[in-house]
Amino acid sequence: MQNDELNWSVYLIETVDNTLYCGVSNDVEARYQAHCAGKGAKYTRAHRPKELVWTETGHSYSSALKREYAIKKLSRKRKLSLIAGTSS
Repeated sequence: MQNDELNWSVYLIETVDNTLYCGVSNDVEARYQAHCAGKGAKYTRAHRPKELVWTETGHSYSSALKREYAIKKLSRKRKLSLIAGTSS
C-alpha cells in the first residue's frame, strides 16, 4: 500500500466529556476501536471516545493530513456544522 492511494480518511470522534477529536486513518473502524481500547492517541486516552461522529473518505495520506490540520483549526461551532453537513 502506498501513501498516495486515495484510501485515507479524516474522522471526528466525540468524547465522553463532549470534546471533539480529529484524526486520520486508512481503516477508520479499526482506529476507532484502538481509541476505545486506550491504544489510540494520547488525547483519547485522557478523553475517552463516546462516538465516531463524522468521516470524510477519498484522501491520499498527504491530503488527509492537510484536511485534518484545517479541521483542527476550526472552532467547535464550525466542526459541529461540518458534522451536521451544513459546512465544508
